Amino acid sequence: MKFKLIKYASTAARLLLGVVFLVFSLNHWLQFIPIPPPPEGSPAAGFMGAIYGSGFMTVVKALELIAALLLLSGRFVNLGLTLLGPIIINVFLFHIFIAPGNYGLVVFICVLAIIALLGRGHYLRAVFAVR
Repeated sequence: MKFKLIKYASTAARLLLGVVFLVFSLNHWLQFIPIPPPPEGSPAAGFMGAIYGSGFMTVVKALELIAALLLLSGRFVNLGLTLLGPIIINVFLFHIFIAPGNYGLVVFICVLAIIALLGRGHYLRAVFAVR
């Protein structure tokens, strides 16, 4: 019973994570959700100016889209989680150090990622294997 609960929770978390990253990656190109710019002169404005101006954000959004599709398809889920790992950590650190506040979505994404990872025990064992 416990194993089935973890399996269902992991699958639900994986699908929700896929939807979140699919929506926000597509929003980069289609702009259907207005995102207000950070206050001028703030560290967040400088950071966002650098990653948007350099084209770096386009690469990140493309990786988010690929990872989201992998998570939603159920194929190559480990690859999808691997691609999203550094992105999630960077989003988390951005909200901690550069633009404190608005933690709701960040915490939600982190919890979903942890739950999705917990259902991938074989993947975690392989990642943390001492060889």
